[in-house]
Amino acid sequence: MPRASWRGYLRLSLVSCPIYLSPATARTKPIRLHQVWRAAPAEDGGDLEDQVGGQDVSERPASRLTPDYVEDQAERARPATRITLRPHDRSTGEEVEKEEVVRGYEYDRGHYVTFTPDELKALDLESSKVIDLEMFVPRGEVDPVYFNSPYYLYPDGQMAIAAIRVIGAAMADAGVVGIGRLTMSRRERMVMVDPRGTGMVLITLRTADEVRAPQFGKADGTIDPEMLAIARAIIGQRLGKFDPSRFRDRYQESLRELIEAKMKGLPIKGREISTPAPVIDLMAALKRSLGQEPPAAKGAKANKRAKAAPDRRQRALLLPVSGGRETKEKSATEPATVATGRRKKA
Repeated sequence: MPRASWRGYLRLSLVSCPIYLSPATARTKPIRLHQVWRAAPAEDGGDLEDQVGGQDVSERPASRLTPDYVEDQAERARPATRITLRPHDRSTGEEVEKEEVVRGYEYDRGHYVTFTPDELKALDLESSKVIDLEMFVPRGEVDPVYFNSPYYLYPDGQMAIAAIRVIGAAMADAGVVGIGRLTMSRRERMVMVDPRGTGMVLITLRTADEVRAPQFGKADGTIDPEMLAIARAIIGQRLGKFDPSRFRDRYQESLRELIEAKMKGLPIKGREISTPAPVIDLMAALKRSLGQEPPAAKGAKANKRAKAAPDRRQRALLLPVSGGRETKEKSATEPATVATGRRKKA
C-alpha cells in the first residue's frame, strides 16, 4: 500500500467514498553541495609549509609551485568543515530553541501578530477532508501551464473501489475530467481529477494569479509554404514514442565525474560549449537541417503504430453501459464541440 500524504473523501453529488492521495512523482536524489567553512590561509604562508625532503614549500623552485599544488596544500593544512544554520534572534544574535518558534505575520516593520496551532486549526475548510467534484470539463480544455503537483488517488478500502470505478468509467466515457478543491499544507487549490484504471490521477492546479499572461509579439505577413513544408519534413523524421527513461541528468553526471577527479587528484579539463551562429538565411538553414536528418523509416513506423494503437489507459475501468457504440462516441465528442464553438464566438 503506497504511503498516504492526505486522507479524506471524494464526493460526486450524494455519492462519497473514502480515498487517500500518494505523490505520483519522486525527486531523484541529486548530488548535494553543502556550505562548508574553509579558513583563508595565513598571509605569511606559515600554515602552508610542507616538509618534503627537508625542504619547505616556500623554498621550492617557483616553476614547481603549480596552482593545483598550492591549492592541494591549502586544503590539507585547513580542512573544510560543515557549517550549520540555527534559528537566532536577529537583533541580539542569541540562539533560539526550536520549541519557542511560532507562526507570525509581520503587519508592520518589526511588529508581528502570532498564532497558536489551535487558532490555525480552526481555519480548516471542508476541502481539508472532502474533494467535491463541482464541475466537469473536456480533458483537453485545461491548459498544462496550470498543472502543479500530481498525485495518485486510491480508493481507501474495498467498498470505495466500486464507487471510484463507476465514477471513473462515466468520466472516461464522456471524455471529461473533474474539477474540485483540496486544502493541503494550509493552501486551498483547485484540483483536476482524471480516471486511471481502478484509481485516478489528481493534479493540483495553479490559480489565475500564479500564471502570467503570455506577452508574445505579433507576427506580420504569412509563412512561406516551402519553409513550412521543410520544417514539417524535419519534424516528421524525428517523430517517435515518448520514453522518459531515455532522458538523464547530464549535469549531475558531469558533476559526479568532477567529484571523482578531484578526489583522485586527476587533472580537470574544461568543457567548451559552442554558441550557435545566428540564422541569417532561414530557408538555407532549413534545407541544411533537412539534409542532416537521418532517414524517417523508423519514425514513420513508430508513428503508424502509435496511430493504430488504442488508448489503453481506461481499459481496466470500462463497465457495461446501456446504449450502442454510436451513442458513446457522440457523447464523448459533444463537450469538445461545444468548447470549440465558444472559443470561436470569443
